[in-house]
Amino acid sequence: MDLGLTDKVAVITGSSRGLGLASARALVAEGCRVVLCARGAETLAEAALEVEAGAKRPNMIATVQADVSTEAGIELVIGRAVEVFGGVDILVNNVGRAAGSDLLGTSDAEWQAAFDETLFPAIRASRLAVPHMKARGGGSIVMIASIWGRESGGRMTYNAVKAAEISLAKALAQQLAPANIRVNSVCPGSIMFPGGSWHKRQQSDPDFIADMIRRELPFGRFGRADEVAGVVTFLSSARASWISGASVVVDGCQGKSNI
Repeated sequence: MDLGLTDKVAVITGSSRGLGLASARALVAEGCRVVLCARGAETLAEAALEVEAGAKRPNMIATVQADVSTEAGIELVIGRAVEVFGGVDILVNNVGRAAGSDLLGTSDAEWQAAFDETLFPAIRASRLAVPHMKARGGGSIVMIASIWGRESGGRMTYNAVKAAEISLAKALAQQLAPANIRVNSVCPGSIMFPGGSWHKRQQSDPDFIADMIRRELPFGRFGRADEVAGVVTFLSSARASWISGASVVVDGCQGKSNI
C-alpha cells in the first residue's frame, strides 16, 4: 500500500530513542523528510545515523539539539524544519515525562514539570506548525498519549497529562478540520525498548516483570516501538484521510476500557 508520504516533511519531538525514534524510522522508510530533535547531542547523532540508514535518498534527515520543554526550543525545531525542508506537513508530539507519587507525595514542582515537559510542548509545537500546514494545504498532527490517559493506571501526574493530550487532540481536530489538518492521539500500552523504563526495570527486577506479563499483558509480551510507529505512520498519511479526533489504542488488549 502506497501511503502517499513521499517528500512530506515530518517533525518528531523526542526522537532520539523509543517511540519517537521508531516513528522517525517508519516515516523515513515511506519517503518522508524527517526532523529529529533531542536534548543530548550524542544520542541525537546516533539516532540520525540509524534513521538515515533507512532513508530512500540522501538528505532526508535534519537534526536539532533542543529542549522542547521551552518555548525557544520548540521555535528552534520548527524553524529548522522550515529552513531545511521548506515547511511542515506532519507533527508527532512525542515528548513526555511525569514524576511524583500520590497526592501527598507529589510536590507542586513535580506537577508543574509534568505539564511543562508533556502538554506544553505539544501545545507550542502545534501552534507553530499549523500555519505552515495551512500554507501547504493541510497536514496531520499525532499526539503520543497513553492508555493511562484513557483509564486509571500509572503515576497520577502521568494520568493527568496524557488525558490532557487526548483532550487537546480532540479539540484541535474540530478546530482545524476546515484547514484540512487532521489531529489524532495514539495510546500505547506498555512498550519495551532499549533504555526505556520497562527495559531498566527488567534488568533490575526480572521476576517483577515476568509476573507483570502474566497478570497484565494478554499476549504474553510487551509491545514493540515499531508496532506503535506503524500506527503513527498510517495516521500521518492520506490513507487515514477520514480519521480525525480519534484516540487509537495500541496496547495488545492491555487496557480495560470499553471505548
